[in-house]
Amino acid sequence: MKSIVSLLSSHQRFARMVSITALWLCSVSLVSAKPSLKVLAWPGYADPEFVAEFAKRYDADVEVTYVESDDDLWYKLNHEHHDVFAVNTAELQRYIAAGISVPLDAAKIANRARQLPRFRDLATFPGLIHAGRAYAIPYTYAEMGLIYDRRKVTSPPRSMSALWDPAYRQRVLAFNTSNHNFTLVGLLSGAAHPFSLGDAELNAAARRLAELRRNVLTFYTSAEEAGELYAKHDIALIFGNYGNQQIQELRRRGADVGYVIPDEGALAWLDCWALTRNAGNTGLAERWIDFMLEPQVGAHLTEQHGLANTTSQPADLAPDAKLIWLEPIGNPERQKTLWDRIISGDAPEAF
Repeated sequence: MKSIVSLLSSHQRFARMVSITALWLCSVSLVSAKPSLKVLAWPGYADPEFVAEFAKRYDADVEVTYVESDDDLWYKLNHEHHDVFAVNTAELQRYIAAGISVPLDAAKIANRARQLPRFRDLATFPGLIHAGRAYAIPYTYAEMGLIYDRRKVTSPPRSMSALWDPAYRQRVLAFNTSNHNFTLVGLLSGAAHPFSLGDAELNAAARRLAELRRNVLTFYTSAEEAGELYAKHDIALIFGNYGNQQIQELRRRGADVGYVIPDEGALAWLDCWALTRNAGNTGLAERWIDFMLEPQVGAHLTEQHGLANTTSQPADLAPDAKLIWLEPIGNPERQKTLWDRIISGDAPEAF
């Protein structure tokens, strides 16, 4: 009986030792585990050298996943875990509505003080403030100005309506998109809500865009493609969908081009950093946003990728230039249907 008691006592002591060891290992693991951050970004927004610098500064594990389209972004945020993501102001609205994007504490983003004046007041950007709370911080942008060949256009155009000038028949490059083009015509026609055109306004805009086709050599889809077309053809005017990035691409090819923001203003997209509801370490995510506003990151964004940053003024853009930030489109399906008819060759009278 005594041996059995001793055996039980031995087993109990061993069990206690195992439990203590397990607790110790667990505590060591908890102490040594690094904070982690999962970032969802567009190519060029979070290059490896800066990811490594941030990870070292905050002793954190950082994983960056890149997206290829707005649809890809939507899928990943609905099916994967990410803490912080880059998104444009128009797309941000559906992430807020779906509860995927959550408010952040803008006061903790100290480097906002480095941003240009136009980016400091978040309330001036449609959709960044909801119920008094900030949902995103501006990071990079591009205005859609008018690019012109200095040798072929005698004086800088004052309006996007120059794209329709008969003098430039077959000498215009326009962008292949249903959204921006209808909004552009809405601005030119003085529509009260250019992002949400009514049926009659959409039909009128479709007629106007079908008329533009007479001047357009072709509709491009990337800054590189526009540069190649410009080099091969007699082009006088380009609708600059990619702004500063596109100007750099053209000048890199030796083009002597000027750039203007029309009197009616230029459409502009604005990409921001936002938090997800899955953010496990909100503080680290906000430090990431703050880090991305440091001067060396912004300089790299502009010099390496041709993207404007929010902390330094682009040479080709006046500080008071009128920019009209993109908003969600009211009837994207209808616009896409009309646009498909326009580029397929339907005459203006068909609308």
